Amino acid sequence: MGLTSNTVLALAVAAGVLLFAATVYLWPRLSGRTWRAMLGRIGLLLATQLAIFAAVGLAANQSFSFYGSWADLLGRETSVGKVVDHSLSSKDIKVVDKQKLDVPGGAQPQVGGQILKVSITGEKSKITSPGYVWLPPEYFQPQHKDANFPASVVLTGYPGTAENLIKGLNYPMTAFKQAKAGKMKPMILVMLRPTVAPPRDTECVDIPGGPQTETFFAQDLPQAIQNTFRVGKKPENMGFIGNSTGGYCALKIAAHYPQTFGAAAGLSAYYEAPNDATTGNLFQGDENLRKRADILHSMERRQPSGTSFLVTSSEQGEPNLEDTRKFIKLVKGPDRVSSIILDSGGHNFNTWRREIPPMLVWMSNRIQA
Repeated sequence: MGLTSNTVLALAVAAGVLLFAATVYLWPRLSGRTWRAMLGRIGLLLATQLAIFAAVGLAANQSFSFYGSWADLLGRETSVGKVVDHSLSSKDIKVVDKQKLDVPGGAQPQVGGQILKVSITGEKSKITSPGYVWLPPEYFQPQHKDANFPASVVLTGYPGTAENLIKGLNYPMTAFKQAKAGKMKPMILVMLRPTVAPPRDTECVDIPGGPQTETFFAQDLPQAIQNTFRVGKKPENMGFIGNSTGGYCALKIAAHYPQTFGAAAGLSAYYEAPNDATTGNLFQGDENLRKRADILHSMERRQPSGTSFLVTSSEQGEPNLEDTRKFIKLVKGPDRVSSIILDSGGHNFNTWRREIPPMLVWMSNRIQA
C-alpha cells in the first residue's frame, strides 16, 4: 500500500481510535506502582501518540502532497527513470516516459494530449532536474503540425515534487478542460519543483559557490523548452506560474527577466527569500544579491517593460495578504497587475485548486503562440 493510499490513512486513523479506547479501558488495571504497570502505561501512551501522529501526518500529506511514495519520504527516491529515445527529446530535455490523460480516447495524443516525464539539463548552470511536460491535443493534430504554442513554466512549492502538479493540483486536466470549453488557448506546461539541489531549498537564487538555480530557471530552462518544442522565443510566448516557493520564484524571475517571460502568476507567493535551516546561507554576505532576491525591493526599482503579473491571497488564512497588497501598489505601467483575493483560504492545495482555473484563463490572455 502506497504512502498516499486511502487504506493506509484509514488504518492509521483506526489504530489511533482503538489505542485511545484501549488506554481508557485498561488504565484502571495499570494504575499500580509496579514496573509492569508503569511500562504498560508508557506503552499505551506512546503507541496512541504515535498512531495519532501517523494519522495526522498521512492526512497532511494527502492534502498537500509533500511526498509521493515511501521512498520519497525516506529520501531514497534517486532514479529519474530510463532514458528512452523519443522524437520529442533534445540535447537539453530527455523524455524518459509518456503518460496519457484519463479522458475518453486519451490514449491518442491528438485526442487527450500527452504528459511527458522528462529530465532537463541546464547548459549554463549544469543542473539536471526531473519534471513533466504537458502537450495539449492540438500539438499533435495535423492541422496544427507547424503551429507554435504558448508555454508556461509551472513550479510547485518546497519541498514538493513535480508529480504534485499533476496529481494534487491537476494542472494538465484543468488546462485540457479549460481549452476544450473554449475558455483558454491550448498551452504547453513545463512542470517542475524548485528544489533542483535536494534537499536544499535554494529559492531560485544563484548561490555564490553553490547551485546556480536562477540561471537554470531563467536562462537554461526557457532555452531548452524553445529548442525542444514548438514555442516562440519572444517574452509574449512564455509565462511563469508557481505556488508558495514556486510563486516567489515566478514573480522574482519574471521581474528580473522581462526579455524572457511576458507574464507571471504567483499563487500564495511570498516576496522575500527565507533564511533558515532549509536554505542555508544563500547570499554569502552579498548584500546586493540579498536585495535582488527581495521582490518588493526589486519592484520599487524596476524599469516597467510591459510584463503582466497575477498575485493571489485571501482575507483570512493567508500570511501574505499585506505584502501582496504592497506588490500590487508597486506595479507601474506599462506593466500590468491582476489579483485573486479569496474571502478565506489557507496556504494549501485546496486553495490553489480554486485559483488555478481562472489563473490559467488569465495566463492564456497574456501570452500567445
